[in-house]
Amino acid sequence: MKKQHLPEKICMQCLRPFTWRKKWQRCWEEVKYCSERCKRESRQRSKSNA
Repeated sequence: MKKQHLPEKICMQCLRPFTWRKKWQRCWEEVKYCSERCKRESRQRSKSNA
């Protein structure tokens, strides 16, 4: 894949677009967050709401 043709998604936490990374090549369908920080903040938010 060339950089200009990489797929994009919107982060579920910060709502910013992020592009495909090689480390996600096997699990791109399951990726929801752009970073570990967003993933961690999402978990904290769900715990505080429960």
